[in-house]
Amino acid sequence: MDGLTPEMSDTNETWMPAETPLPMRAQAFSRRPDEARRTIPRWRLGAIAWRVGAFGPPLLITLSLIYGIVQWFGSGGFTLQEGIVVTLVGLTFVWISLSVSAVCIAALKLWLGRGRESDAPRAAQRVALLVPVYNECPWDVLGNVAAMRRELARGRKRDDYAFFILSDTRDPEIAAEEERAVAQLRQEAGEIPVHYRRRTENTDKKVGNINDWIARWGADWDAMVVLDADSLMTGAAIRHLSDALARDPDAGLIQTFPVLISAETLFGRMQQFATSVYGWLLAEGLALWSGSEGNYWGHNAIIRTKAFADSAQLPYLRGRGGKNELILSHDFVEAGMLRRAGWAVRFLPRAGGSFEETPSSLIDFVLRDRRWCQGNLQHLRLLTARGFHPISRFHMLQGAFAYLLSPAWFVLLVIWSAILPMTQAPVSYFHASNPLYPVWPQMSEMNGVWFLVFIYFMLLLPKVAAAALLFFTKGVARLYGGAGRFALTTLFEIALAIIYAPILMVQQTAAVVRAALGRPNPWAPQQRGNTSYSWSTLIRFHWLETILGVVMVTGMATGVLSAWLAPVAVSLILAVPLSRLSSVRVADSSLKPLRLDTPLSLREPRVQTHARAERARLHALLKAPAPGSIAAE
Repeated sequence: MDGLTPEMSDTNETWMPAETPLPMRAQAFSRRPDEARRTIPRWRLGAIAWRVGAFGPPLLITLSLIYGIVQWFGSGGFTLQEGIVVTLVGLTFVWISLSVSAVCIAALKLWLGRGRESDAPRAAQRVALLVPVYNECPWDVLGNVAAMRRELARGRKRDDYAFFILSDTRDPEIAAEEERAVAQLRQEAGEIPVHYRRRTENTDKKVGNINDWIARWGADWDAMVVLDADSLMTGAAIRHLSDALARDPDAGLIQTFPVLISAETLFGRMQQFATSVYGWLLAEGLALWSGSEGNYWGHNAIIRTKAFADSAQLPYLRGRGGKNELILSHDFVEAGMLRRAGWAVRFLPRAGGSFEETPSSLIDFVLRDRRWCQGNLQHLRLLTARGFHPISRFHMLQGAFAYLLSPAWFVLLVIWSAILPMTQAPVSYFHASNPLYPVWPQMSEMNGVWFLVFIYFMLLLPKVAAAALLFFTKGVARLYGGAGRFALTTLFEIALAIIYAPILMVQQTAAVVRAALGRPNPWAPQQRGNTSYSWSTLIRFHWLETILGVVMVTGMATGVLSAWLAPVAVSLILAVPLSRLSSVRVADSSLKPLRLDTPLSLREPRVQTHARAERARLHALLKAPAPGSIAAE
């Protein structure tokens, strides 16, 4: 990054190998890269076909829907209010239908059959596994590292691996525990070394942490697997990534599809189940239409080190008052920069063995979401940057719209529900000029209520389609505890998603407003354990939703708003108890569908079992009294 200089006073330099500097080439958004490594085809026939299948139907359906709404509104005169509705319908519905089309092309691809992977010989590589940490729980992070090291040591020895714990920890007590845990792993026999360094200043956060490692040690490593503090990967998954990169000389980055594990609370299990049942099919569709212009999610991915150094050092953005501004959601942008330099960015949705954890409560999820919102909205300022591939620009636009859709949905629901009471006047079947013959209503006219039903149907269609595909695939439902249990759990998760959606809509709307006003969301380590908040904290956090819910109920009672807003209003009024409910432990519930079990919670992966044991072992070691600290009797 421009202006970034490695910190030369880092601690524990003796726990790092000799420096092998790899200079990072400065980049700019105002010009294309000085030289591209090579030119891979911008458009391939297969990619064009999948992209037409992914983007064509959503555009056609959205245009048809807009035409129908305009015709319906136009029969009684077209108002400004109705014009806003039409605009919002177009903006929101095209994104909904894109998810539906992604599911459809993924199902088609599965029906056609998967391609064969290459087994051609390839050269050995040196692969660094980077674990950036910032005030994280040391025994959890290093327990995961110990489990992954154990997994890697069991398999074939084609590549050389090493772990690098790259600490930006500011808390002295946590830093001391980090060092003790690393020292323990370094003392233990193992073929795969564990290195550690802690920067005295966390310049440019995670971006600066990774760039510092590349600039000082990167030249000695062909590739780097970037992990988060809660990442967990099997040895087979890491070797699969290494093989894929080695056999594809065009690839600069290959991203896996991380599956959520270890959740025990209602909200955590809800996300875990959704990822297991629905997320895989959306990921399959994403891989199809993105092709060589895939994306990067910041972790559980392998990157060609020199390619990154040559093309992905992030410039600063010009912020308010002319100050330099760090790009927060750096991963999307780094993927786009690799692609504009001529490197392919691929997505492997079926690699398997790639895991991460998820926030355990609604509040923890929202706090993380606020930071992502601020970073993703920055991407709107990069849409005109020079050299980016159109699909890379679309990834950035999609990331921003993931948050902009919430205020759009909120305004659309409020306006539409205000229009419905006025448009749903009683039907007059007889007219004074011809009282003997009834005039039947034209059923071809669009009805406002049916429009809302249609929207809800489209929102749920990706979930229903993915669940149905799994349900009717032989043997799959058994992995979820049986067909009946799978069906009931799916219905329970859909109900929870509907209940919590209005609360998340309001929270994301507030996050968008906060970002637009330039109010920062401070970064803090994710709460990875089971977290329960006091009632006073919950009330302070969800006061806005509660007030909005009361206002909506009042509007419906006075006839200003449509009764179709009742489900939204009830969720908002109950935001505080629902937030409290989100952190309730359900993993051991006597009602099995309420557990929201997945195959990975019913049959824990071996690497997860090892990680849990290693975490407990390191926790006991770190919390044991140091020698000589017990007073003599």
